[in-house]
Amino acid sequence: MTTRSDLLALHDQQVRGTIAARLPNNWKPSWDGPVLQIATPTRGLAFAQNLDHLSVGDLDALIGRVRDRSAARGQAMEWKTYGHDRQDLTERLRLAGFAPEDEETVVIGLAADLTGAGEAPDGIAIRATTDLADLRRIAAMESEVWGVDWSWLADDLRDRIESAPENIMILVAEAAGEVVSAAWLVVIPGTEFAALWGGSTLPQWRRKGIYRALVARRAQVAADRGIRYLLVDASKDSRPISPTTRPPRRGRHHPVGMESDHLSGSSRAAR
Repeated sequence: MTTRSDLLALHDQQVRGTIAARLPNNWKPSWDGPVLQIATPTRGLAFAQNLDHLSVGDLDALIGRVRDRSAARGQAMEWKTYGHDRQDLTERLRLAGFAPEDEETVVIGLAADLTGAGEAPDGIAIRATTDLADLRRIAAMESEVWGVDWSWLADDLRDRIESAPENIMILVAEAAGEVVSAAWLVVIPGTEFAALWGGSTLPQWRRKGIYRALVARRAQVAADRGIRYLLVDASKDSRPISPTTRPPRRGRHHPVGMESDHLSGSSRAAR
């Protein structure tokens, strides 16, 4: 039986531990000790494990260097933390000028258990796409949902497609030709995992089963490829409707921990 602790260890090893090896081509990584710092076209990102050996002074200096390098490029910096990281990390980030976003729950489950999550409701067509025009329509839908400019998302998705087309599948859900939702499956190569990202839906189309249908379609693709685990970062708003928070017909899906982005400057994460 795979326990929550087992899944968390797998996540740390296979998901957190492989970030540097699976970046889009135009994302530039560098290391500062245990911190992976990435310059993307729109912002800076930071990921770190194994910080416990650092003194408080050394950790503060490390955080400051990461923040200042991104600021020198004129970019906001986003540092991802997890609930089982070093206990004082979030406080040291706060003192360095980072502000936390809302926490999300890391949920892991078996791909095979989600293939029957739901069917597309009447009037909704779901299809895969790599077309730039569709990616721009998805970005426009996201901008409407979030009330901020998400136009960068089209380029982000295009970069991921061009870098490793075999590792991403983008689905668009349409009603009478209008994009009402979109989601993507991101395969983490060389591991047992794929991630379910996206899933934003226009307000008037929520609670109709579209998200569940998008989950089922992606889970089927993952299962057909022999991928064992699906990973979801569930916000407090999405957890009540996510099929990964309910016991499925076979097995269980586990909330294994919490994560949060800490921002210095102004940023919005790409999924």
